[in-house]
Amino acid sequence: MNRKQKKNLARILIAAALVILFHFLPFPNQIVEFICYLIPYFIVGYDILLKALKGIKNKEVFDENFLMTVATIGSMALGEYRESVAVMLFYQIGEFFQNYAVRKSRKNISELMDIRPDYANKMVDGEWEKVSPDEVSVGEEILVKVGEKIPLDGVVIEGESSLNTSALTGESRPRDVKTGDEVSSGCINMVSPLHIRTTKAFGESTVSKILDLVENATSNKSQSENFISKFAYYYTPAVCYSALFLAVVPPLFTGIFLHRGFPFDVWIYRALTFLVISCPCALVISIPLSFFGGIGGASNAGILIKGSSYLEDLSKASTVAFDKTGTMTMGIFEVTTIHNAGVSEEELLKIAAHAEIYSPHPIARSILKEYKGEIDESAVESTKEISGKGISAVIKGHSVLAGNEKLMKDNDVEVIYCHEEGTIVHIAVDGVYKGHIHIGDRIKPSAKEAISRLHNLGVKKTVMLTGDDDKTADEVSKKIGISETHAELLPQDKVEWVEKLRKENSEKEKLIFVGDGINDAPVIASADIGIAMGALGSDAAIEA
Repeated sequence: MNRKQKKNLARILIAAALVILFHFLPFPNQIVEFICYLIPYFIVGYDILLKALKGIKNKEVFDENFLMTVATIGSMALGEYRESVAVMLFYQIGEFFQNYAVRKSRKNISELMDIRPDYANKMVDGEWEKVSPDEVSVGEEILVKVGEKIPLDGVVIEGESSLNTSALTGESRPRDVKTGDEVSSGCINMVSPLHIRTTKAFGESTVSKILDLVENATSNKSQSENFISKFAYYYTPAVCYSALFLAVVPPLFTGIFLHRGFPFDVWIYRALTFLVISCPCALVISIPLSFFGGIGGASNAGILIKGSSYLEDLSKASTVAFDKTGTMTMGIFEVTTIHNAGVSEEELLKIAAHAEIYSPHPIARSILKEYKGEIDESAVESTKEISGKGISAVIKGHSVLAGNEKLMKDNDVEVIYCHEEGTIVHIAVDGVYKGHIHIGDRIKPSAKEAISRLHNLGVKKTVMLTGDDDKTADEVSKKIGISETHAELLPQDKVEWVEKLRKENSEKEKLIFVGDGINDAPVIASADIGIAMGALGSDAAIEA
């Protein structure tokens, strides 16, 4: 809870305590009672009064602050001091809970900004210099060193390396690139330097498009928002004029035509009651306890909800779309299975770990993490990394190969095909095949049950939208029971698919998207309801 929230809570508690105290105090006269109740009234409602005055000054009179001010001042004028303070108090309590729910779930969007490259290495007067990505033209050569982000989209003209593409695709598996391959901005170079010829200006690059999508995705929902604004534009003044009519016309009618006097106090009270129950602030005051209970119960379960309206929308969900990595799977690159041939699983893993000991590649790191034994560095006589294929090493005088099928084929080693999807590391010793290690992403234990329960709750369709390859996506979908799968998608492709799926729904049906990474921020923002996996996800996804 920040300083402002604590201050608002303190105001509410102090005002409530004073109202309770004054309720039991005997006042000598009405003037003293009025002055006493003004204290909690101004404590809890001074900001509403100031906003109302500012609205009048700016010629934007008819809003909830103006209506609250008129209603409570009118109540004071009628001598209903306690009721006036109570209305303001209940309104502020409603506002506090709403704001707390929003602030509780809002995070800084700085992580999204981290994918924007700060510089590009461009050749200037025969030397590589750091310049702004905006200063690099289409067709120019740039250098991307190990650990740096690719600043602009382009084609590799020199070098071979592996790229961390998780910021764009959300996938943990690195992508190997070589001369002639296209690369996207926002990816991180991991193994060796790359010379790239740019194909797009920075404003048209993949990173810029992602940032633009996040900023503008919510504009797709502006039609309903404009309708509400237009409705309020006419509705609120109509309520005010109706209340004025109710306060003046009936007592005049009864006094002139029925000769029963002019009971203005009765009709003013009725007009103020009408004003409170008819204006938007009444909706805030009358928020059912079930919404607060729902938000509170969800918070205890680790689910943060930005507002009670989303609880209501969830009941209308007919389509739920999911990201894969980090959402339906663990999002961790690790050894899943070992298929040995002629040696034990432990021995095969030991050979692979020794061969990969000096490699910075994530695949090597996952093998070393899986191996629990001690590594004898003195046994490793030499290692050579063959980019895009694997490792060639000499361990205790034996020639060891650890890599993909291309590496085995180049050395005339016959492999045993693996039917599992993911990264396969084949191992051969002195030209003899010893087995392979499967490295992939584990499906979350609760994923299958979650999909099944969604269908049981009435969700018509579950869809997977992922940047991973078709085979891997299809395999995961089949295992957990997803209805429909679309793979090899960039963030803008996911947004397009969400729009297509929304059009398939009726006006009353809602679409949910569930994701976790930076790449999911645009599509979360464009869906009717966005769910961010906060524990594993980026702040950008949570903010969207």
